[in-house]
Amino acid sequence: MAEVSLNKNTQHIGKGSLRKHTFRKHLWFYLLATPGILYFLIFHYGPMWGVLLAFQEYSPYLGFMQSEWVGLEHFQRFFSEDTFSELLRNTLLLSLYNLLFYFPFTIILALLLNEVRSSIYKRFVQTVLYLPHFVSWVIIVGITFIFLGPSGVINHYLEIWVQNNLPFLMSNEWFRPVVLFQQMWKDAGWGTIIFLAALAGVNPELYEAAKVDGANRWHNIWHITLPCIRGTIIILLILRLGSVMDSNFQQVFLMWNNFNESVSNVFDLYVYKVGLQRFEFSYSIAIGLFNSVVGLILMLIANFMAKLFNEEGIF
Repeated sequence: MAEVSLNKNTQHIGKGSLRKHTFRKHLWFYLLATPGILYFLIFHYGPMWGVLLAFQEYSPYLGFMQSEWVGLEHFQRFFSEDTFSELLRNTLLLSLYNLLFYFPFTIILALLLNEVRSSIYKRFVQTVLYLPHFVSWVIIVGITFIFLGPSGVINHYLEIWVQNNLPFLMSNEWFRPVVLFQQMWKDAGWGTIIFLAALAGVNPELYEAAKVDGANRWHNIWHITLPCIRGTIIILLILRLGSVMDSNFQQVFLMWNNFNESVSNVFDLYVYKVGLQRFEFSYSIAIGLFNSVVGLILMLIANFMAKLFNEEGIF
Protein backbone atom coordinates (compact mmCIF):
# COMPACT_ATOMS: atom_id res chain seq x y z
CA MET A 1 0.00 0.00 0.00
CA ALA A 2 2.85 2.34 0.84
CA GLU A 3 4.44 1.64 -2.54
CA VAL A 4 1.17 2.38 -4.36
CA SER A 5 0.74 5.75 -2.59
CA LEU A 6 4.39 6.59 -3.25
CA ASN A 7 3.95 5.84 -6.94
CA LYS A 8 0.83 8.03 -7.07
CA ASN A 9 2.66 10.95 -5.44
CA THR A 10 5.59 10.48 -7.79
CA GLN A 11 3.21 10.41 -10.76
CA HIS A 12 1.48 13.55 -9.52
CA ILE A 13 4.79 15.35 -9.12
CA GLY A 14 5.84 14.14 -12.55
CA LYS A 15 2.73 15.61 -14.15
CA GLY A 16 3.30 18.95 -12.46
CA SER A 17 6.89 19.11 -13.57
CA LEU A 18 5.81 18.05 -17.06
CA ARG A 19 3.42 20.99 -17.24
CA LYS A 20 6.15 23.39 -16.15
CA HIS A 21 8.53 21.89 -18.68
CA THR A 22 5.93 22.21 -21.45
CA PHE A 23 5.21 25.82 -20.52
CA ARG A 24 8.91 26.70 -20.52
CA LYS A 25 9.46 24.85 -23.77
CA HIS A 26 6.67 26.75 -25.55
CA LEU A 27 7.15 30.05 -23.71
CA TRP A 28 7.90 32.03 -26.87
CA PHE A 29 4.75 30.69 -28.56
CA TYR A 30 2.66 31.84 -25.59
CA LEU A 31 4.33 35.26 -25.75
CA LEU A 32 3.60 35.52 -29.47
CA ALA A 33 -0.05 34.61 -28.83
CA THR A 34 -0.41 37.15 -26.00
CA PRO A 35 -1.19 40.22 -28.20
CA GLY A 36 -3.93 38.30 -30.02
CA ILE A 37 -5.40 37.03 -26.76
CA LEU A 38 -5.38 40.54 -25.29
CA TYR A 39 -7.02 41.90 -28.43
CA PHE A 40 -9.97 39.52 -28.12
CA LEU A 41 -10.27 40.04 -24.36
CA ILE A 42 -10.27 43.85 -24.61
CA PHE A 43 -12.19 44.48 -27.84
CA HIS A 44 -14.48 41.43 -28.07
CA TYR A 45 -15.14 40.00 -24.62
CA GLY A 46 -14.77 43.19 -22.59
CA PRO A 47 -17.53 45.16 -24.36
CA MET A 48 -20.00 42.25 -24.12
CA TRP A 49 -21.57 43.77 -21.01
CA GLY A 50 -22.87 46.49 -23.33
CA VAL A 51 -25.53 44.14 -24.70
CA LEU A 52 -27.51 44.96 -21.54
CA LEU A 53 -28.24 48.33 -23.13
CA ALA A 54 -30.54 46.49 -25.54
CA PHE A 55 -32.94 46.05 -22.62
CA GLN A 56 -32.76 49.70 -21.56
CA GLU A 57 -33.79 53.08 -22.92
CA TYR A 58 -30.22 54.28 -22.67
CA SER A 59 -29.53 57.96 -22.18
CA PRO A 60 -25.94 59.28 -22.13
CA TYR A 61 -26.99 61.91 -19.60
CA LEU A 62 -28.40 59.35 -17.15
CA GLY A 63 -25.70 56.75 -17.67
CA PHE A 64 -25.82 52.99 -17.60
CA MET A 65 -27.12 52.60 -14.03
CA GLN A 66 -29.77 55.33 -14.18
CA SER A 67 -31.30 54.55 -17.59
CA GLU A 68 -34.79 53.07 -17.66
CA TRP A 69 -35.15 49.29 -18.13
CA VAL A 70 -37.66 48.46 -20.87
CA GLY A 71 -37.19 44.70 -21.24
CA LEU A 72 -37.96 43.35 -24.72
CA GLU A 73 -39.58 46.54 -25.99
CA HIS A 74 -36.87 47.24 -28.60
CA PHE A 75 -37.06 43.69 -29.96
CA GLN A 76 -40.85 43.88 -30.24
CA ARG A 77 -40.56 47.17 -32.07
CA PHE A 78 -37.93 45.80 -34.44
CA PHE A 79 -39.91 42.66 -35.34
CA SER A 80 -43.09 44.65 -35.91
CA GLU A 81 -41.54 47.24 -38.25
CA ASP A 82 -42.20 47.01 -41.97
CA THR A 83 -38.48 47.23 -42.72
CA PHE A 84 -37.69 44.00 -40.84
CA SER A 85 -38.69 41.68 -43.70
CA GLU A 86 -36.76 43.83 -46.19
CA LEU A 87 -33.64 43.85 -44.03
CA LEU A 88 -33.83 40.10 -43.46
CA ARG A 89 -34.32 39.37 -47.16
CA ASN A 90 -31.50 41.62 -48.34
CA THR A 91 -29.03 40.35 -45.72
CA LEU A 92 -29.79 36.67 -46.34
CA LEU A 93 -29.62 37.06 -50.12
CA LEU A 94 -26.18 38.67 -49.98
CA SER A 95 -24.96 35.91 -47.65
CA LEU A 96 -26.53 33.25 -49.86
CA TYR A 97 -24.74 34.64 -52.92
CA ASN A 98 -21.46 34.49 -51.01
CA LEU A 99 -22.09 30.89 -50.00
CA LEU A 100 -23.10 29.77 -53.48
CA PHE A 101 -20.48 31.63 -55.51
CA TYR A 102 -17.68 33.16 -53.42
CA PHE A 103 -17.01 30.21 -51.09
CA PRO A 104 -16.80 27.53 -53.85
CA PHE A 105 -14.74 29.92 -55.98
CA THR A 106 -12.02 30.08 -53.31
CA ILE A 107 -11.86 26.26 -53.26
CA ILE A 108 -11.66 26.03 -57.06
CA LEU A 109 -9.00 28.74 -57.13
CA ALA A 110 -6.95 26.89 -54.51
CA LEU A 111 -7.22 23.64 -56.50
CA LEU A 112 -6.07 25.41 -59.67
CA LEU A 113 -3.10 26.98 -57.88
CA ASN A 114 -2.19 23.61 -56.38
CA GLU A 115 -1.97 22.13 -59.89
CA VAL A 116 0.59 24.72 -61.05
CA ARG A 117 3.96 23.00 -61.24
CA SER A 118 6.21 26.02 -61.91
CA SER A 119 7.05 27.51 -58.50
CA ILE A 120 8.02 30.91 -59.97
CA TYR A 121 4.79 31.23 -61.94
CA LYS A 122 2.77 29.99 -58.96
CA ARG A 123 4.27 32.60 -56.62
CA PHE A 124 3.65 35.32 -59.20
CA VAL A 125 -0.03 34.34 -59.60
CA GLN A 126 -0.49 34.15 -55.83
CA THR A 127 0.99 37.61 -55.39
CA VAL A 128 -1.34 39.06 -58.03
CA LEU A 129 -4.35 37.38 -56.40
CA TYR A 130 -3.40 38.46 -52.85
CA LEU A 131 -2.76 42.14 -53.66
CA PRO A 132 -6.42 43.30 -53.89
CA HIS A 133 -6.99 42.11 -50.30
CA PHE A 134 -4.69 44.86 -49.03
CA VAL A 135 -6.50 47.58 -50.98
CA SER A 136 -9.13 49.49 -49.01
CA TRP A 137 -12.80 49.29 -49.95
CA VAL A 138 -12.77 53.01 -50.72
CA ILE A 139 -10.31 52.40 -53.55
CA ILE A 140 -12.16 49.28 -54.72
CA VAL A 141 -15.45 51.18 -54.96
CA GLY A 142 -13.66 54.10 -56.63
CA ILE A 143 -12.33 51.74 -59.32
CA THR A 144 -15.84 50.35 -59.69
CA PHE A 145 -17.20 53.85 -60.32
CA ILE A 146 -14.49 54.47 -62.92
CA PHE A 147 -15.48 51.37 -64.88
CA LEU A 148 -19.22 50.98 -64.15
CA GLY A 149 -20.37 54.53 -63.38
CA PRO A 150 -22.82 56.42 -65.60
CA SER A 151 -19.88 58.03 -67.42
CA GLY A 152 -17.50 55.12 -66.79
CA VAL A 153 -15.36 53.21 -69.25
CA ILE A 154 -17.83 50.37 -69.91
CA ASN A 155 -20.82 52.65 -70.40
CA HIS A 156 -18.73 54.85 -72.70
CA TYR A 157 -18.12 51.94 -75.07
CA LEU A 158 -21.73 50.72 -74.72
CA GLU A 159 -22.93 54.09 -75.95
CA ILE A 160 -20.56 53.84 -78.92
CA TRP A 161 -21.46 50.24 -79.82
CA VAL A 162 -25.17 49.92 -78.95
CA GLN A 163 -26.14 53.59 -78.30
CA ASN A 164 -27.23 52.68 -74.79
CA ASN A 165 -25.77 52.39 -71.29
CA LEU A 166 -26.60 50.30 -68.23
CA PRO A 167 -27.25 51.64 -64.71
CA PHE A 168 -24.81 49.28 -62.96
CA LEU A 169 -24.57 51.38 -59.81
CA MET A 170 -28.05 52.90 -59.72
CA SER A 171 -30.43 49.97 -60.09
CA ASN A 172 -31.73 47.17 -57.91
CA GLU A 173 -30.97 44.48 -60.50
CA TRP A 174 -27.23 45.14 -60.70
CA PHE A 175 -26.45 45.82 -57.04
CA ARG A 176 -25.99 42.23 -55.83
CA PRO A 177 -23.97 41.01 -58.88
CA VAL A 178 -21.63 44.01 -58.63
CA VAL A 179 -21.16 43.55 -54.87
CA LEU A 180 -20.48 39.84 -55.34
CA PHE A 181 -17.95 40.54 -58.11
CA GLN A 182 -16.15 43.06 -55.89
CA GLN A 183 -16.00 40.52 -53.05
CA MET A 184 -14.61 37.78 -55.28
CA TRP A 185 -12.02 40.04 -56.87
CA LYS A 186 -10.82 41.52 -53.60
CA ASP A 187 -10.78 38.54 -51.21
CA ALA A 188 -10.94 35.31 -53.23
CA GLY A 189 -7.15 35.09 -53.50
CA TRP A 190 -6.70 35.72 -49.79
CA GLY A 191 -9.39 33.13 -49.02
CA THR A 192 -7.34 30.41 -50.70
CA ILE A 193 -4.54 30.56 -48.12
CA ILE A 194 -6.11 28.10 -45.66
CA PHE A 195 -7.09 25.72 -48.45
CA LEU A 196 -3.57 25.82 -49.89
CA ALA A 197 -2.19 25.04 -46.43
CA ALA A 198 -4.55 22.06 -46.20
CA LEU A 199 -3.55 20.93 -49.70
CA ALA A 200 0.11 21.02 -48.69
CA GLY A 201 -0.66 18.37 -46.08
CA VAL A 202 -2.03 15.81 -48.55
CA ASN A 203 0.20 12.73 -48.71
CA PRO A 204 2.00 12.69 -52.12
CA GLU A 205 2.08 8.88 -52.04
CA LEU A 206 -1.67 8.87 -52.65
CA TYR A 207 -1.15 10.61 -55.99
CA GLU A 208 1.66 8.23 -56.91
CA ALA A 209 -0.53 5.22 -56.17
CA ALA A 210 -3.38 6.72 -58.18
CA LYS A 211 -1.00 7.36 -61.09
CA VAL A 212 -0.05 3.69 -61.13
CA ASP A 213 -3.76 2.83 -61.34
CA GLY A 214 -4.13 5.12 -64.37
CA ALA A 215 -5.85 8.09 -62.72
CA ASN A 216 -5.60 11.49 -64.36
CA ARG A 217 -5.63 14.94 -62.70
CA TRP A 218 -9.41 15.15 -62.52
CA HIS A 219 -9.57 11.76 -60.84
CA ASN A 220 -6.91 12.87 -58.34
CA ILE A 221 -8.82 16.04 -57.49
CA TRP A 222 -12.17 14.29 -57.06
CA HIS A 223 -11.04 11.12 -55.26
CA ILE A 224 -7.96 12.29 -53.33
CA THR A 225 -7.64 16.07 -52.99
CA LEU A 226 -11.22 17.00 -52.11
CA PRO A 227 -11.72 14.15 -49.59
CA CYS A 228 -8.44 15.08 -47.88
CA ILE A 229 -9.44 18.72 -47.38
CA ARG A 230 -13.10 17.98 -46.63
CA GLY A 231 -12.60 18.67 -42.92
CA THR A 232 -11.13 22.11 -43.63
CA ILE A 233 -13.98 22.94 -46.01
CA ILE A 234 -16.59 21.98 -43.41
CA ILE A 235 -14.95 24.00 -40.63
CA LEU A 236 -14.71 27.13 -42.80
CA LEU A 237 -18.30 26.62 -43.95
CA ILE A 238 -19.47 26.46 -40.32
CA LEU A 239 -17.60 29.66 -39.50
CA ARG A 240 -19.10 31.37 -42.53
CA LEU A 241 -22.60 30.31 -41.49
CA GLY A 242 -21.91 31.96 -38.14
CA SER A 243 -21.56 35.31 -39.91
CA VAL A 244 -24.46 34.84 -42.32
CA MET A 245 -26.33 37.77 -40.73
CA ASP A 246 -23.34 40.09 -41.12
CA SER A 247 -22.67 42.01 -44.31
CA ASN A 248 -19.51 43.85 -45.25
CA PHE A 249 -20.53 47.24 -43.87
CA GLN A 250 -17.81 49.26 -45.60
CA GLN A 251 -18.61 47.81 -48.99
CA VAL A 252 -22.39 48.11 -48.67
CA PHE A 253 -22.16 51.61 -47.20
CA LEU A 254 -20.02 52.84 -50.08
CA MET A 255 -22.21 51.16 -52.73
CA TRP A 256 -25.52 52.28 -51.18
CA ASN A 257 -27.50 55.11 -52.76
CA ASN A 258 -31.12 56.20 -53.08
CA PHE A 259 -31.59 54.27 -56.33
CA ASN A 260 -30.68 50.83 -54.89
CA GLU A 261 -31.83 51.35 -51.30
CA SER A 262 -34.52 48.67 -51.49
CA VAL A 263 -31.86 45.95 -52.03
CA SER A 264 -28.84 47.49 -50.27
CA ASN A 265 -30.57 48.14 -46.95
CA VAL A 266 -29.09 45.38 -44.74
CA PHE A 267 -28.87 44.95 -40.97
CA ASP A 268 -25.40 46.47 -40.62
CA LEU A 269 -26.33 49.55 -42.63
CA TYR A 270 -29.60 49.92 -40.73
CA VAL A 271 -27.76 49.76 -37.39
CA TYR A 272 -25.52 52.59 -38.59
CA LYS A 273 -28.50 54.71 -39.62
CA VAL A 274 -30.40 54.08 -36.40
CA GLY A 275 -27.48 54.25 -33.98
CA LEU A 276 -25.29 57.03 -35.36
CA GLN A 277 -27.72 59.13 -37.39
CA ARG A 278 -30.82 58.90 -35.21
CA PHE A 279 -28.95 58.31 -31.91
CA GLU A 280 -31.20 55.41 -30.87
CA PHE A 281 -28.38 53.52 -29.16
CA SER A 282 -30.43 50.90 -27.31
CA TYR A 283 -32.50 50.09 -30.38
CA SER A 284 -29.40 49.64 -32.56
CA ILE A 285 -27.76 47.42 -29.91
CA ALA A 286 -30.90 45.27 -29.83
CA ILE A 287 -30.64 44.77 -33.60
CA GLY A 288 -26.97 43.86 -33.30
CA LEU A 289 -27.74 41.39 -30.51
CA PHE A 290 -30.42 39.76 -32.68
CA ASN A 291 -27.87 39.32 -35.49
CA SER A 292 -25.33 37.76 -33.14
CA VAL A 293 -27.83 35.32 -31.61
CA VAL A 294 -29.08 34.17 -35.03
CA GLY A 295 -25.50 33.70 -36.24
CA LEU A 296 -24.63 31.68 -33.13
CA ILE A 297 -27.69 29.44 -33.59
CA LEU A 298 -26.84 28.80 -37.25
CA MET A 299 -23.25 27.97 -36.36
CA LEU A 300 -24.37 25.53 -33.63
CA ILE A 301 -26.79 23.83 -36.01
CA ALA A 302 -24.11 23.51 -38.70
CA ASN A 303 -21.64 22.13 -36.17
CA PHE A 304 -24.24 19.62 -34.93
CA MET A 305 -24.97 18.47 -38.49
CA ALA A 306 -21.24 18.01 -39.14
CA LYS A 307 -20.93 15.84 -36.03
CA LEU A 308 -24.05 13.92 -37.10
CA PHE A 309 -22.31 12.91 -40.34
CA ASN A 310 -19.10 11.94 -38.50
CA GLU A 311 -17.20 15.05 -39.56
CA GLU A 312 -15.04 17.24 -37.37
CA GLY A 313 -16.69 20.45 -36.24
CA ILE A 314 -15.18 23.50 -34.61
CA PHE A 315 -15.78 22.05 -31.12
